[in-house]
Amino acid sequence: MPQRLPSVLVVDENTVRAAIIEAGLREAGHDRVTVVADVTGVAGKIAAISPDVIVIDLENPNRDMLESMFQLSRAVKRPIAMFVDSSDTDSMEQAIDAGVSAYVVDGLRRERVKPILDMAISRFNAYARLERELEDARRALQSRKVVDQAKALLMRTRAMSEDEAYALLRKTAMNQNRKISDVAQSLVLAADLLREGDRDD
Repeated sequence: MPQRLPSVLVVDENTVRAAIIEAGLREAGHDRVTVVADVTGVAGKIAAISPDVIVIDLENPNRDMLESMFQLSRAVKRPIAMFVDSSDTDSMEQAIDAGVSAYVVDGLRRERVKPILDMAISRFNAYARLERELEDARRALQSRKVVDQAKALLMRTRAMSEDEAYALLRKTAMNQNRKISDVAQSLVLAADLLREGDRDD
């Protein structure tokens, strides 16, 4: 069974241009296309419709309009393809910073809509993967720091070697069916609490 294409929300105040985008999407096999002509309260509409991808077409956007669309991009966490008639380097950089997956200047043609949408989805997924990997790396680094703190604490208070301290953490984690980093965190927090109590006395 062929995979169903993602649902698309088209945000465009110009009905002619919206029809061009919709036609391009439907020709490419997208059967779940919703067009919204009024940009006021668009965040609420996106929440209600919950599309997989968003296409925003801004004929001649002013600074305020672009800024509100960029804020929307940051908030919705979905692939966004944005078409504009004209732009400058500053607006383009803002679009990229805001997480717009495809920012197309003066390129609204029916046959281009589908490839641009595919590119937006691909770039969004790649960026999301990078963000996840970065978060995993941050967590791993934080876990390692906490484990090192707990080892240092055991070495100091129990006169253990580093290997003995780690072995004790690992054994405790296995016995309690927890992660070593969680056991280490509990130990470090307990030591901090005891120090606070000593200071209060």
